[in-house]
Amino acid sequence: MTVSDNKELVRRYLEAISGKPKPAAVVNLYVNDKPLAEHIEAAETGFPLYELVAEDLIAEGDLVAVRARMRGEHLGPFMGLPPSGKKIDIPLFLTYRIAGGKIVDHWMVSDNLTMLQQLGVVPAPAQP
Repeated sequence: MTVSDNKELVRRYLEAISGKPKPAAVVNLYVNDKPLAEHIEAAETGFPLYELVAEDLIAEGDLVAVRARMRGEHLGPFMGLPPSGKKIDIPLFLTYRIAGGKIVDHWMVSDNLTMLQQLGVVPAPAQP
């Protein structure tokens, strides 16, 4: 696959899951990375129909980097936290490795402190 093909695959993947149900049948069309599939399932349990909104996509070789936002409402258990009903909007940075027309590896950095503050688990800093 070309760099453009890899970038387009990630675009289609994000479009297929963002703000929509994420059944294994859909995820498996794009993902051949068990830890990523498990993460998607856990996030979907905690934040049903969560959105991944890509702000930038950059590709080189077999890698596609995505600067994005995750938006959702905490309606199910997540990371040991019971549902709070609160909304989150956090920045993410994802890098996907593509092989054979699927995502086969990933790296993710998310702003978990901001998420925990938005969920009310950690106090937000005082505003001046």
